[in-house]
Amino acid sequence: MKKWKNKVIYQIYPRSFKDTSGNGIGDLNGITSKAEYISDLGVDYIWISPFFESPQKDFGYDVSNYRKVDKIFGTNDDFKNLIDTFHQKNIGVITDLVLSHTSDEHPWFTESRSSKFNELKDWYVWQDGSPEEPPNNWLSVFGGSSWEWDEKRNQYYLHNFLKSQPDLNFHNTDVQDQMLDEIKYWLDFGVDGFRFDVINFLFHDIELRDNPAKDPKLVRPLGFNKDNPYGLQVHKFDNTRPETLDYLTKIRGLLDRYDAISVGEIVAENPLEIIGEYANDHKLHMAYCFEFLAEDFNFLQTDTIVEDFFTNNPASWPCWSYSNHDSMRIASRIKFNPKEIMQKLLSLKGNICIYQGEELGLEETDVEFKDLQDPFGKNFWPDFKGRDGCRTPMPWDSKKSNLGFSPNNPWLPMNQLYLSKCVDQQVQDKESMLSFTKELLRKRKKGIAT
Repeated sequence: MKKWKNKVIYQIYPRSFKDTSGNGIGDLNGITSKAEYISDLGVDYIWISPFFESPQKDFGYDVSNYRKVDKIFGTNDDFKNLIDTFHQKNIGVITDLVLSHTSDEHPWFTESRSSKFNELKDWYVWQDGSPEEPPNNWLSVFGGSSWEWDEKRNQYYLHNFLKSQPDLNFHNTDVQDQMLDEIKYWLDFGVDGFRFDVINFLFHDIELRDNPAKDPKLVRPLGFNKDNPYGLQVHKFDNTRPETLDYLTKIRGLLDRYDAISVGEIVAENPLEIIGEYANDHKLHMAYCFEFLAEDFNFLQTDTIVEDFFTNNPASWPCWSYSNHDSMRIASRIKFNPKEIMQKLLSLKGNICIYQGEELGLEETDVEFKDLQDPFGKNFWPDFKGRDGCRTPMPWDSKKSNLGFSPNNPWLPMNQLYLSKCVDQQVQDKESMLSFTKELLRKRKKGIAT
C-alpha cells in the first residue's frame, strides 16, 4: 500500500473551476488546463465533485449514468486525458461517487417504478401506503417528508434528499453488487480512489421505525441548515445503520486490489464517533464530517478536537477540512486571518482537504435570489441561502472578462470582489495568500508541519 496518510487533497467543484467550452460551466478540460497550477500548489491528490451524466437537479449528485461523463463537462476520453496528465505530475485523482441514491431519470429507477413485477422492482425503497399518509416520520435533508408517492406503482419511494433522488435499496444484494461494479469500472479506468457521498446513508431500518424526536436545545446542524426541521429528529433509523459496516469491508477489499484510497462523507448525530467506526484498516481509509464546516465552529478548539479524536479512535484516520462545496467559506465563517486559518489546517495530523479558492483566501459570495441555482437554498430562502455562495467561479485572471473563468456568462455570477485575489495577482506576490499556502505545503511535505 502506497503512503497516503497525512497527504493533502485539493477539492475541485468542476462547474466553477475553469470553462474551456464557452458554455459558462467549468469542465474537465478546464481542470486539465490548470494541472501546472495545481502541481505548483503542492497537493498530493485532487478530488473532483461529480461530473457523471445527470439532469443536474442537484448539480451532479443526481446520477443518471454512472459510467459516462456528462456532455457539459466533456467526454470519457477527456477524463482519461485528465488522469494521465495529473499522473505525470505525480498527483492522484479521486472521483466523487454517490452510492446511496440515483436520479429519478436513471434507467434503473425507470424500470423499477414501471410496475411491482420487474427485475428491478426492489432496487429502490418502495413501501405501500396511501397518498395522504407517508409510511413514517422520516424527513428529507432538503425539506419535507423523505417519502414521495408514485402514481405509477401506487407506492411510496424513499428519498433522503430531493424527490428526484430516489434511494437505492442496499438491503438488496443485487444493488450492493451493482454498486461494487460501478466502483470497479472507474478503478479499471485509472482513478486512484473515491470520495463517497453521504456514505452512512446507504442502509435504512428494514422495519421503517419512526425516528425519535430531538430536544431543540441539542440540535447541531452538521450537514444541514440550522432552521431545518431535519435537525429536530434523532436519525436513528433512516441512516447510519449497522449493516453499513459490513458493506464497507466489501468496498475496502475491492479498493485494496487496486491500491486505491477512499474518503467517506459522514452526516450523522455523532460524526466523529462514526468516523472512528467507518475509517480503519478494514473499512474506509479515512472520513470527514462537518465538525469544522459548521456555522458554530470554534476555531480555537481545533487542536483539542483533533487530539480527542485520535485519543478516542487510535485505530481510525480522519480527513480534516475547513471549507467545501456544501459550506460557507471559512474566511467568511470565522473572524481570523486566512493565513492563520490555513496555517492551522496544514499543521493537523490526518489528511487535509483544501477547497478550490481557499488557497487564495476567497470569501463567501452573496448570491441574490434571482441568481440562485441551489434547490436547497430555494427551499429554505431567506433563512438559509443555500450553497451557491461557496460555489461561484474561480478567479484566474484580473485582466480578462469574468476574471478568466469563462469567455461567456458563467452559471453563477462572478464575485467582482475577487479581482484583487485573482491567481495572476497572487502568483507574483511573495506575500500573497497563495504564496503563503504553497510554502506551508512545502513544509508539510518535508514533515515540518505534521
